[in-house]
Amino acid sequence: MFASVSCTTSVMCRHARAMATAVSRLSQSKRSTSRIAGFHKMDHTARLKAVQGATGISDEQVSQLQEMKGIPFNLADRLVENVVSTISIPIGIATNMIVDGQERLITMATEESSVVAAVCNTAKQCRNSGGFMCSTSGPNMIAQVQLVDVTDPEAARLKILERRDEIQTMCDATDPILTGLGGGFRDMDVRVLDTAGGPMVITHLIINTQDAMGANAVNSMAEQLAPKLQSWTGGRTYLRILSNLAVHRVARARAVWTCDAIGGPGVRDGIVSAFQFADADPFRAATHNKGIMNGISAVVLATGNDTRAIEAGAHAFASMTGRYRSLTKYEVTAEGDLAGSIELPLAVGTVGGATKAHPTAKTCLDIMKIDNADTLQRVIAATGLAQNFAALKALATVGIQKGHMSLHAGNIAMAAGALGAEIDVVAAELVRRGTVRQDVAEEILADMRK
Repeated sequence: MFASVSCTTSVMCRHARAMATAVSRLSQSKRSTSRIAGFHKMDHTARLKAVQGATGISDEQVSQLQEMKGIPFNLADRLVENVVSTISIPIGIATNMIVDGQERLITMATEESSVVAAVCNTAKQCRNSGGFMCSTSGPNMIAQVQLVDVTDPEAARLKILERRDEIQTMCDATDPILTGLGGGFRDMDVRVLDTAGGPMVITHLIINTQDAMGANAVNSMAEQLAPKLQSWTGGRTYLRILSNLAVHRVARARAVWTCDAIGGPGVRDGIVSAFQFADADPFRAATHNKGIMNGISAVVLATGNDTRAIEAGAHAFASMTGRYRSLTKYEVTAEGDLAGSIELPLAVGTVGGATKAHPTAKTCLDIMKIDNADTLQRVIAATGLAQNFAALKALATVGIQKGHMSLHAGNIAMAAGALGAEIDVVAAELVRRGTVRQDVAEEILADMRK
């Protein structure tokens, strides 16, 4: 009898706690906003309290962020080889973002001044237009298997395509957990590629990797298939590896900025002209797209994903028309406002690897309220578009140096040896003079210390 009462009481307690949590989350969702006025003026503790209030992260996560320590040696030693230490990169919060109708604070890991501020300002200017609307093509990755020394490559191509059902069965059996979660083989393609070494038969496996980036899964499937391809075609297999040009895992984002919000038709037309310049000239496009990646790579890094894979895929995607072009597009709407858009491959995950192993990466996902790869893709694409808009607007108006160097002045002051309160004083004087250089900072600091 007592056991029954105890069990009933325990169930009631769990139910009460669950109800309290649900009420708390409901209350949280009602007051949640990415618009935090004066966030940049708050001290460290106040910023963390504001983030906790807006996102509902736990006290333990707040403490972990407040300590600002690297990850433990034992964890670092499992992530990479021959570990001796870690390097800390600042994580900033981009406010004001609305993505697909949801208010989101964006975590950005970057060492570069003005990147976070640029996203904040851009997002504020399109809030009244609904923020950023996004879409994705699905979580499909490509694995490539290379066949060489094939005497009849065109016939070999057809032989492989005829085995589609057998190939699907083999791929799905390689990773039954992924298949059980709804992922696995989706399609295939076979190409005959002319190369300096003669024709090669390249098989593409298109694999749905769900919320994982998916490198391990698709590589395993490619390796499992390779011996069969050899026996079917008489060729020899060499490379069996994923492609980072993830054309089946594309994310898109778009936004509208009204003329009134951005400073008038002159600014609008300047931004369109800047885009047209980048789209026509690879020298300009390289810097244009680098600015986009300032935003994208910052979110990718903060969430423990592979920045090099994302950057390689983005730049390859920008070249798919036969020349290197802009990843973004800008045009004038029927109402005379500015419409911007971005489209690029974003092979990111929310499970596996450092994304789940690294406590700060997990906290960054929690701050952004992201629990799946599709949403992460959307947020990253929106951040890249926001970053690009800010750069083009600055270039089309006051020039990139004014805003960027004003924020960079503090770094220059520290490099010159300024300490504590001296940093802000030296930085302010650098901005006032309009010459943000280390030698000038050293001169100002020397005069202050006389």
